[in-house]
Amino acid sequence: MGVTALKRKDQKNKARANNKIARIKQLLRRPDIKNVDVDAIKASFAEKKEQAAS
Repeated sequence: MGVTALKRKDQKNKARANNKIARIKQLLRRPDIKNVDVDAIKASFAEKKEQAAS
């Protein structure tokens, strides 16, 4: 019976490791945001606000 418990523990440990790897890969799959022009974004919000007020 002790062997069964070790097999289950082994399965659980492998599942944890695989889940951790999958989570890291999922995070790495997301693209980085680069070269963001903050002033242009602020200007676009100002334009939208003016259009909404009109």
